[in-house]
This record gives sequence, C-alpha cells and structure tokens, in this order.
Amino acid sequence: MGMGALGAAPLRVVCTTGMVADMVKEVGGDRVEVTTLIGEGVDPHLFKPTRDDVSKMLKADMIFFSGLLLEGQMIETFRKIAGRGTPVVGVADALNPGDLIQGEGHKDPHVWMDPGTWAKCIEPVRAALEKRDPEGAEGFATRASSYRAGMEDLDAYIKKVFGSIPPEQRVLITAHDAFHYLARATGIMVLGVQGISTESEAGVSDINRLVDEIVNRKIPAIFVETSVPDKNVRAVMEGAGSRGHGLRLGGELFSDAMGAPGTYLGTYFGMIDHNATIIARGLGGEAPEKGMAGKL
Repeated sequence: MGMGALGAAPLRVVCTTGMVADMVKEVGGDRVEVTTLIGEGVDPHLFKPTRDDVSKMLKADMIFFSGLLLEGQMIETFRKIAGRGTPVVGVADALNPGDLIQGEGHKDPHVWMDPGTWAKCIEPVRAALEKRDPEGAEGFATRASSYRAGMEDLDAYIKKVFGSIPPEQRVLITAHDAFHYLARATGIMVLGVQGISTESEAGVSDINRLVDEIVNRKIPAIFVETSVPDKNVRAVMEGAGSRGHGLRLGGELFSDAMGAPGTYLGTYFGMIDHNATIIARGLGGEAPEKGMAGKL
C-alpha cells in the first residue's frame, strides 16, 4: 500500500496496552506509528499516566485504549484529550452487552483472553483508522481480515488443547480473575485467589476454600501472572502441601500485559499461544511443547 499518494507521514497513534497496540499495528500497517504507554509486567488497573505520557497523548493523531474501565485511572485524561478533538477509541467499549461478562460492579474488562470475543474489537479499530485516514481504507480492510483469520486459528487451537485436559482437572487457578472470558470460551472453571481488580487482598478463608477444591479434585497445577505479585499463590501452594497434595507451579501466564517487545511473547498471538499451551500442559492435557506456531 505504501504511504499514500502524497507520501504522507504515518499517523502518530498512542495505545494503552500491548494487546491494543498489537491490534492497531496489525490493522494499521505502515500507515501508523504506534507508541505503547503500559509496558510488560505493568498492571493497567493501577496505571496512572505520567506527565510524559500525557504529553505523548496530546501530540498523538489518535488514541486507542482497551476500555470497560481496565484503565480506570486514565478516564479523566481520555475525556480531556477527546475534548480537544483527538479521536479517542475504547476498542472493547463497542462490544454488545451479550459479549461481555459481568464482573464485580462493572463489566469484566479482560476481553482479550478469548480471541473469539477480542476479534470483534478489530472492526471498531479498522473503522476509526479509515475515518482518520480514508486513503488507507483498502489496506486497513485487508489487514483486518487477515488478523481476524489468525484469531480464528488461535481460537481453534485453544479449544483443541483445552479439550485434551482430563475433565475433573479443567480448573484454572491464578492470582486474579483475568481469565473468565477464556473460561467461557473453553468451558473450563476458573478460580482466582483474589477478585477482578488486583487491589483487594485475598482473605485466609478464600485461600482455605481454594485448597479444599484443589485437594478434592486433585488439581495438578496453579499459575502465576507476570503483572501480579504471587504471594497469595505461594500461600495456596503451602496450604495444599500441608495436606499432602503436591501442587506444582504450572508456569507464568500473561494476563494484563504481554511479553518483551520485539519477541513472539510480545505479540498478542504469542501471549495467548503461550497461555493456552502452558495451561493445557500444566493441567494434564496435550499441547505441543513449542505451542501452536512452534515459536515458544
């Protein structure tokens, strides 16, 4: 497609999370230059923009954020910038209520955990880019449809490897409730050591209840996340151990942030491929060691 007839400079786009940035880069191609505000291992629920971040947003041609109050501390900033006429797009805010899961007090924002639902956010991204850069329309449409096809493959892979987990062991236990969309898509059960927001402390009774479930179902593994402290997970492992059940650490999952930029794990497909592969293997299912694409 190139840069359009006049060799126009690419749109300067600021995205909040890596997952949103990945989508905008894939659909935008060389017509966008993307800056990501929230890096690897950083929790977007708690992220407050610095003066430098605000200045990047003020200079941007467009801003894309995940939405559904994921970036709860940034709403006021988005409002101010939108008030100046800059397009500010919450990609998941366009989803139908039927696509969403109710969390505590508001809709669960962790939509990207299910590629089938996250794929529905591609269209608002494509439409917003086309509106801002009509000359790029054809390229945006082509890239959007190939990105969507990739998500369909990813969705099929997740369902296949999760289907191989022994039924009584289809329980995913993690540090916080980021995985309900994955659970809905695959029929597994998800138990978080703490609520949806990473701000609440897990009570002793929650931990004991979880240990009962683990011991009774002989669940083999529990998982930690890259952007959430794992002290509660350690407490659950100790509790299970004290009752003679060896609970393994199944590995580290990406929940609210991706891996290192420039790596396969630093892409949306890599992040989800990694999660699905290590969850399936950790819970006694079958998945290729190197994942869906052989890149893990």
